[in-house]
Amino acid sequence: MTLSMLYALIAGYLCGSIPFGLILTRAAGLGDVRQIGSGNIGATNVLRTGNKGLAAATLILDALKGFLPAFLAARHAPELGALAGLGAFVGHIFPVWLGFRGGKGVATYIGVLIGLAWNVALIFAAVWLLMALLFRYSSLAALTACVAVPVALVAFGRYEYAVTFAVMSLIVFFKHGANISRLRAGTESKIGAKG
Repeated sequence: MTLSMLYALIAGYLCGSIPFGLILTRAAGLGDVRQIGSGNIGATNVLRTGNKGLAAATLILDALKGFLPAFLAARHAPELGALAGLGAFVGHIFPVWLGFRGGKGVATYIGVLIGLAWNVALIFAAVWLLMALLFRYSSLAALTACVAVPVALVAFGRYEYAVTFAVMSLIVFFKHGANISRLRAGTESKIGAKG
């Protein structure tokens, strides 16, 4: 690994590790978002505070912290973009400031994907929407879309990013272990369900 690659990975990680969900909820006087729901710092858990605006802001900022380092680094070289994006994604899920306990990574994953391959990000969105409409499970929609991404990257000839996103998709599956168990048991909450 060259020095430039190490810098890209570290810069991406530091950017991705900014816990916007926690910062926003505390600033709004809603306390520590890690003490409610799933205990994650992502937009889905922020939504459990009842503040849709904060949840939307968290979603956008979590995507942006994946997009910016990946996009900027990729302007120099594709492998730098991949490493910066991977760093941001890992930083969100395992932030050093919070004892390596962060979010599940989907919003940051999308941000990195937009920064590196916007056309494949459209495929992610289409797969997510189709699965959400058919089954009404947000987790299932996200997991299916994450499976589609490495396949689509290979189909589009974007081999320089396919392995990175395959690794990121595996991490998303790992972080959604509880959701997968609930899906198998038929107890996962559906989109729009109360409680």
